[in-house]
Amino acid sequence: MEDLQGLLARHNFNFKKQFGQNFLSDGNLLRSIAELSGIDQSTAVVEIGCGAGTLTRVLSEKAGRVVAYEIDRALRPVLAESLRGCENTEVRFTDFAKTDLAALERELGAYVVVANLPYYITTPLITRFLDEGKTVRRLVVMVQEEVAERLCAAADTPEYGAITASLALRASAKIVKRVPKTMFYPRPKVDSAVVRIDFSDGRLPVKDVETYRATVRAAFLSRRKTLENNIMNYFRVSRETAQEILHSAGVAERVRGETLSPERLAALSDVIYETLR
Repeated sequence: MEDLQGLLARHNFNFKKQFGQNFLSDGNLLRSIAELSGIDQSTAVVEIGCGAGTLTRVLSEKAGRVVAYEIDRALRPVLAESLRGCENTEVRFTDFAKTDLAALERELGAYVVVANLPYYITTPLITRFLDEGKTVRRLVVMVQEEVAERLCAAADTPEYGAITASLALRASAKIVKRVPKTMFYPRPKVDSAVVRIDFSDGRLPVKDVETYRATVRAAFLSRRKTLENNIMNYFRVSRETAQEILHSAGVAERVRGETLSPERLAALSDVIYETLR
């Protein structure tokens, strides 16, 4: 940790709360994250939020190419020092959320994302790759522990939600490492976890992807209401039609959306698609 603090001090760097900056410096942890990402010299890596470049440097040693994004331009001199000699690495000082993802994918082909994510961009970022990513193979992301639990939750648990079911359409997720808050500088208020998300198109076959996504939104529209009521409200159908949909999908009346696994939501979405087409 002293080396990281010294590096930042030499360049008079000040942390900015709006960017959720919490950096990692433990070499064993950084190497473990790189190992868990499953990358090698044939892999192109996209890192989002490279911070002081501690993880970036380890990724550079293992990957064929690294494209790192950093929103805080004040880190430019820090990264110039920490990434000296990393010839296969490029840092782009821009907000990844505003990046043309299709253009990046045309440039890289297949790639893996590795990121230590601040809370406020976690769900939007993962959702973007789910909705728009065509050549992404894997996400390996450090997130707050409670977010990790939601990403990997089983149906009918308090953690299970729309992001869990949405993710299941294209990918599988698992927590591969727990990381205590003491490993970060500055220290955050909560512990974190590394989640590995592996993409596999067609993992959950459905008749229409958009209808599945709409079904997930409807299922979690209001957790206090029954699935029947949520289908009525979201798809603007009569109670009779909502009941017929549930019956055709083999779903009992009065159930709530969060009790249905992604597989059962997929079957329900197929019935909704045929009914409303």
